[in-house]
Amino acid sequence: MDQSELRQILDFAVEIAQSAGTLTLGYFNSDTPHETKQDNTPVTIADRNAEEQLRHRINHRFPTHGILGEEYGEKKGVDPGRWILDPIDGTQSFISGVPLYAVLVGFEWNAEVVVGVIHLPALRETVYAAKGLGCWWNGRPARVSNVSELGQARLIATSPRTCYEQGRGAAYERLRDASRVDRGWSDAYGYALLATGRAEVVIDPIMSIWDTAALVPVVTEAGGTLTDWNGFATHVHPEALATNGRLFEAVLATIQG
Repeated sequence: MDQSELRQILDFAVEIAQSAGTLTLGYFNSDTPHETKQDNTPVTIADRNAEEQLRHRINHRFPTHGILGEEYGEKKGVDPGRWILDPIDGTQSFISGVPLYAVLVGFEWNAEVVVGVIHLPALRETVYAAKGLGCWWNGRPARVSNVSELGQARLIATSPRTCYEQGRGAAYERLRDASRVDRGWSDAYGYALLATGRAEVVIDPIMSIWDTAALVPVVTEAGGTLTDWNGFATHVHPEALATNGRLFEAVLATIQG
């Protein structure tokens, strides 16, 4: 896939993510009811309708591509292209009225994620990237920060409690104590902050492919790293560790003790 084709894919991904985001805003802060799925995570009609809209747009434009989404599973394609969708990343934030949820759109080509979009509807922010084309934030170039000392880092953990539940509590504590400040309520928002220089480290001890796929091009094209907790670059492992690149080795050493 050449850069011209990548640019077309990226532009389309941004367009459909923003359109789905507009749909979700119609349900946001409106006492939208939710259900609890088998994995004990919440889901709303906004999640389902947004994914239906994303799938419809993709099927119309790229009928031979595959699609994998959190709410409606996988549709196999006949091309090497596959779209990976999370219609609302941060549904807990969404149902709590916290404006930090995101629409995530990722695109794989030959099993490599080459396009990613993080759209934050309630914040009116979109951070997006394609392999070799850089990372962008509402139309302007996005880069990670220049912080090179862990003691000056801003650490984001979506849920410290989950770190403990997943047996990563000690690692979280070491990283928290070594950092300048730590914050939560992140989900994809934390990775958008990292890619735009507003945070340096993001950790998640449990992830799904639709949580991670769109983040990879965004973080890496902005100059950062996104790996598992062992430092292996991937979008399919069930965990994530993102840094601004300069702190990667120090962060990895700290969480591994």
